[in-house]
Amino acid sequence: MADPATYRPAPGSIPDSPGVYRFRDAHGQVVYVGKAKSLRSRLSSYFQDVTNLHSRTQTMVNAAATVDWTVVANEVEALQLEYTWIKQFDPRFNVKYRDDKSYPWLAVTLNEEFPRVTVGRGPKRKGVRYFGPYSHAWAIRETVDLLLRVFPMRSCSAGVFKRSAQIGRPCLLGYIGKCSAPCVGRVSADEHRAIVEDFCNFLAGQTTTYVKRLEREMQAASHDLEYERAARIRDDLGALERAMAKNAVVLADGTDADVLAVAEDPLEVAVQIFSVRGGRIRGQRGWVADKVDDAGTGDLVERALLKLYDGESSDALPREVLVPALPEDADALAAWLRFRRGAQVSLRIPQRGDKRSLMETVARNAKQSLATHKTRRASDLTTRSRALEEIQEALGLLEAPLRIECFDISNLQGTEVVASMVVFEDGLPRKAEYRRFVIRGVDGQNDVAAMNETITRRFRRMLDERARSVEVADDASSDERPLLVDPDTGRPRKFAYAPGLVLVDGGAPQVAAAAAALAALGIDDVPVCGLAKRLEEVWLPREPDPVILPRTSEGLYLLQRVRDEAHRFAITHHRSRRSKSMVESILDEVPGLGEVRRKTLLKHFGSLKRLRAATVDDIATLPGVGARTAEAIVTALAGSVPMPAAPAAVNTATGEIMSEPTEHRAGAPQ
Repeated sequence: MADPATYRPAPGSIPDSPGVYRFRDAHGQVVYVGKAKSLRSRLSSYFQDVTNLHSRTQTMVNAAATVDWTVVANEVEALQLEYTWIKQFDPRFNVKYRDDKSYPWLAVTLNEEFPRVTVGRGPKRKGVRYFGPYSHAWAIRETVDLLLRVFPMRSCSAGVFKRSAQIGRPCLLGYIGKCSAPCVGRVSADEHRAIVEDFCNFLAGQTTTYVKRLEREMQAASHDLEYERAARIRDDLGALERAMAKNAVVLADGTDADVLAVAEDPLEVAVQIFSVRGGRIRGQRGWVADKVDDAGTGDLVERALLKLYDGESSDALPREVLVPALPEDADALAAWLRFRRGAQVSLRIPQRGDKRSLMETVARNAKQSLATHKTRRASDLTTRSRALEEIQEALGLLEAPLRIECFDISNLQGTEVVASMVVFEDGLPRKAEYRRFVIRGVDGQNDVAAMNETITRRFRRMLDERARSVEVADDASSDERPLLVDPDTGRPRKFAYAPGLVLVDGGAPQVAAAAAALAALGIDDVPVCGLAKRLEEVWLPREPDPVILPRTSEGLYLLQRVRDEAHRFAITHHRSRRSKSMVESILDEVPGLGEVRRKTLLKHFGSLKRLRAATVDDIATLPGVGARTAEAIVTALAGSVPMPAAPAAVNTATGEIMSEPTEHRAGAPQ
């Protein structure tokens, strides 16, 4: 890895103007592309003290060997050139959005003499008008089937159209009124194109005008006693209403906007876009990508919009783009959008009302998409097998670690120190075998000592279980009882199993503490490693340098999932104990309330929140607690300061939303 100081540009050589820069490795391959209003200011930030940089930025500047740049006229040109270079060079340290699936489009071939409507996927073609994308092809076909009754345009292939013209008979759709049969001359090319234009206008959101026109025609036909024609128009209106009902009305009629939201964790980001045309959701799409740099939410939004609108025709861009956060160069991005559309485009964050509500809906979809992606990736048998093989190869293990146990320490400024143990077997969690530890032999904020105590207690229990199993086997008259089975319950002795790998949340100090604890117990056949949060490095005992797994490695992804699950489990335990300790401290001040009755209260209500919500009568019903004591308890709770709400976070292991306290955790940067 190169030292950034070896390729730092000479002072004064970097221009103070907008531009795009490229970091290259020793082989000349581009590893990162970025843009800046001032190249001098931006590039200088990369060559400061490396320890002050973000962890991923540190990895990038150490992987690079040279840097070059190109000066442009303004920020809009910098934005365009940056995106072009990212597509061209595919740098490994840039976030690259790729669709997680191919979305279907509804296409109208306006470049043909007799345009036809079709459903398809893949790249767009010139002269074809597209609507969507949609989530499911069957939903488009149902809508088209309803609309063909009102707009009988051609929907057949070129072969069917040509054959019908040759034999002089239309296909089935022509006979049942769902095609105007231009193949046999029932309508001229101009008349057919007028039908197509009405169809496109209706899909584009101009529904009210066409519905009112049909209503006037129906009333006129009824007034002229043309009841059959009035009945047909009435049925057409019913078909249009059913087609419009498939697209929920979310905003005022005429609203033309794209709503974008992102859901991110330290490893991945999910993007969701809802396309609203004429006040209705006309399309939805999204993708998931790995986070390989320190881009913030605004930068992620900018890259998503560049990907979304690159190569799109001007009529595909909306008048308004709603985003959760504005990028640093919001003005340049807005100017680029105006250039692409050829008209004004508003780029903003919705603050209130229906648009804000819709933004929240899109954000929930993004979170669900990220959770589904993680679940799908974790549940795939082939992927799990490959992950275990990669871990075995990277750590030099004799066999794949089918059972992985991970330990994490959690505390709040040295108080209420707890530890967690989670178990993954064959790449999946075994929640019945999770364990919690309360650390009592450690004073203050000493994660290394806490890790040593936790590992010692867990594996001393394993040795004790094995010793008891050996005694039972020696006393038994036959070999009916396996060594690791509890003779009383007939169930496996869970602590008697040795894991294939012990994973600790932390770097070299935590790994050394775990290895020392195993060595003190005489255990030398259980491998140990640590996963440091700062750079996602894998540390081994007595090794001066960490093992670096590729960001795309399934093995690294599995280790991260296990580590994050251990952290989640430790946080839950810590929060529970912190709540109970606060209850105890408050109840200590209540006169006449002894230890026995305090335990009764804690056992019955379980948490400070439930105890605060209880009335005097609820508390007085407990044995040994009278009305006067109950009143004193309620008064003490009313005068105490409520626990602050923790900020919302997403558990990266399961995708669920949780609240996480801001305590120190082992392995995290200070």
